[in-house]
Amino acid sequence: MSELVEASQPDPAAAEPVGAVAPLAGARGVRMIAGEEFSFTEAIGGVRGLVESALPGLVFVVVFVATHRLAPSLIASAALALAAVVVRLVQRTAVTQAFSGVLGVAIGVVWAWRTGEAQNFFAWGLGVNVAWCAGAAVSVLVGWPAVGVIVSLVRGEDMSWRTRPEARAARRRYAWATWLWAAVFGLRLAVQVPLYLQGSDAVGWLGTAKLVMGVPLFAVGLWVTWLMVRGSGAVRAPSRPPRDP
Repeated sequence: MSELVEASQPDPAAAEPVGAVAPLAGARGVRMIAGEEFSFTEAIGGVRGLVESALPGLVFVVVFVATHRLAPSLIASAALALAAVVVRLVQRTAVTQAFSGVLGVAIGVVWAWRTGEAQNFFAWGLGVNVAWCAGAAVSVLVGWPAVGVIVSLVRGEDMSWRTRPEARAARRRYAWATWLWAAVFGLRLAVQVPLYLQGSDAVGWLGTAKLVMGVPLFAVGLWVTWLMVRGSGAVRAPSRPPRDP
């Protein structure tokens, strides 16, 4: 799969950017599902990561519901996303995730501004969910379940689990774990698309659904994935006995 756009960029405050949906997006989250222990705090990127990922969308919804005006809602959301980047630059901390958040917000702002429809602030995130849902499902159907590929890469293992008969249990775990993420993306779409189609009248509910089904669902999904795949290391071919000289 991250919701794996940012998977190569470790960041102590990594969390799902606003408008993004890749549940395995944060590098720490990816490493966590392949590790021996699991931490919900790290899964959500800590308090700072949670605030940076959720606040722009939350402010957009609050301002729009309070004023029913699109421009101040978009300005407030964009300003908060930019402020997160500025603060990180001043503190000289990693800015990759903050920049990703700005990108997600910027796409939503431009889309909503050009169309004049508040619900389009969330359209990009819905589209990304469609892509990840389809990608996760296809990866299983073609025999390369995304979770298994990711875990193998993180652990530095080969992909022998795909073909070895003795790795059948690992294949099943990886396949079910990948279907889990397809279900997570599908659930988001099932809840949020009907709200999106209701237009600006449902922006408050749509924004609330995105917040609830964003970082919290991301963390729970990581935890369940970790439970499913831990101990499923790649099964290697038995070593050959040394030949007598």
